[in-house]
Amino acid sequence: MKTDIEISQNSELLPIGKIASKLGLTDQQIEPYGHYKAKVTLPFNSQTDKGKLILVTSINPTAAGEGKTTMAVGLSDALSELNHKTAIALREPSLGPVMGMKGGATGGGYSQVIPMEDINLHFTGDFHALTEAHDTLSALIDNHIHHGNQLNIDPRQITWKRVLDINDRELRHTVIGLGGRTSGVPREDGFDITVASELMAILCLSRDIKDLKQRISKILIGYTYDRKPVTVADLKVEGALTLLLKDAIKPNLVQTIEHTPAYIHGGPFANIAHGCNSIIATNAGLNTADYTVTESGFGSDLGGEKFMDIVTPRLGKNPDVVVVVATIRALKLNGGANKDDLSTEDLAALAKGAPNLGRHIQAMSRYGKPVIVAINDFTSDTDAEIAQLRKYVADNFNIPAITCYEWAQGGKGATELAQAVVKAADNTDQFHPLYQDDESIEAKINKIVTEIYGGDGIELSNKAQKQLKQIVKHGWDKLPVCMAKTQYSLTDDASIHGAPEHFKIHIREFQVKLGAGFIVALTGNVLTMPGLPSHPAALDMDVKDNGEITGLF
Repeated sequence: MKTDIEISQNSELLPIGKIASKLGLTDQQIEPYGHYKAKVTLPFNSQTDKGKLILVTSINPTAAGEGKTTMAVGLSDALSELNHKTAIALREPSLGPVMGMKGGATGGGYSQVIPMEDINLHFTGDFHALTEAHDTLSALIDNHIHHGNQLNIDPRQITWKRVLDINDRELRHTVIGLGGRTSGVPREDGFDITVASELMAILCLSRDIKDLKQRISKILIGYTYDRKPVTVADLKVEGALTLLLKDAIKPNLVQTIEHTPAYIHGGPFANIAHGCNSIIATNAGLNTADYTVTESGFGSDLGGEKFMDIVTPRLGKNPDVVVVVATIRALKLNGGANKDDLSTEDLAALAKGAPNLGRHIQAMSRYGKPVIVAINDFTSDTDAEIAQLRKYVADNFNIPAITCYEWAQGGKGATELAQAVVKAADNTDQFHPLYQDDESIEAKINKIVTEIYGGDGIELSNKAQKQLKQIVKHGWDKLPVCMAKTQYSLTDDASIHGAPEHFKIHIREFQVKLGAGFIVALTGNVLTMPGLPSHPAALDMDVKDNGEITGLF
């Protein structure tokens, strides 16, 4: 059996100009990065209601795999095969999970975006530009303090850390400025991973360069000795930081194995940020295709909810259809099956684990738009298991549950799903947001916990309670909430699977992201700088003398 990279390397790539022409893009609108990648120049038409928007989300991720990106790619290829002008909009992979444990973000099997090696590694340099811009701000903050500190910034209250696009637990907590007076002012600091940077969120929520600069100017970098907020605008460096991102703000254009155009741009994590590709890329799809398929990070409790409540108000377009991806294997794992026995038929474990899918269907259905379940096929799935899961979905929710074979068959394996999506997309159902801006932070979080996670409410730590008072004092409480929570559970405890009840979410602290325009609520032990596993994926990677890459999934 061929690996993903072998399938990718043996696939025919069309020149990027031919892919662009499928969307009606001219040579003047693309900036090629080699033969098979390009930046797409701004601006785009602002009529975001031109095409249909399909959101692909999933159940909670497990070690058994769900294949959400694979499904999104397969669906886009299937729509193309049905002669619908289609584009897909995805996030860029971070080197952290690529070199660590999770893997890449280009799909798998015969449902991939290619060239997968380029996309999973340095691509067009967007993440490097973000890293440099972020750390330039860090350097400018410390330089300001070193040269007199006219803004009276309290070094103990600087909230802007440094970043690196790799998992490195050693850098979570550091001390900088050692070495004497010429080496700056000593203080505690730390690193986040680049995808957790507020600049990443800002890039993905900005409409254009002007909006990008305005958002950067609002970034809260810390407080003065008398507790007054200090922003980038106070430092007067928003222009320089925007300059470093002038190319990174342009969406990237590549293709699927079946030559469906793919916009890939931005990559905030969904467990510590909002987890969706840029609204510029999604808007590009909506204005150049009849159907745009996009994906939100992790399960519907994270990326799905954040797409609905953080992204769509800025995009100006709500999803026409939501696809929830599940696998028999993952649901059996949620039902208590041993991970080594997932290839064995187990109707009891499947019945016990199916309510996890049910909770995600309920979460997405409450927004008012049609929901379809996509069952990602594995060869070990039995007819009895598939029939049981379909019956569960039909009996409890009266919506389609369609088995898909896109990993092995590409677009042909998702034809039935594509047909159902096209039918469902012609709806006039009203979108119902989860909360209103004028509700309190606590009320917003309570709605997320009770209506999306299925819990009973929240508990705030003493630190979070004090921070909340400051948030209200400064008038920041009208911003939406971005939950930082484990992806592996509907709770804030990664070990609790299935569809638990009667639990509370524990908020340990808040982070104010004025540039991104949301308040982050950190729960449990979610880390903004992950560590590498005992066997990092990097150990299996290599490059041959002729430049051919091996071991990249």
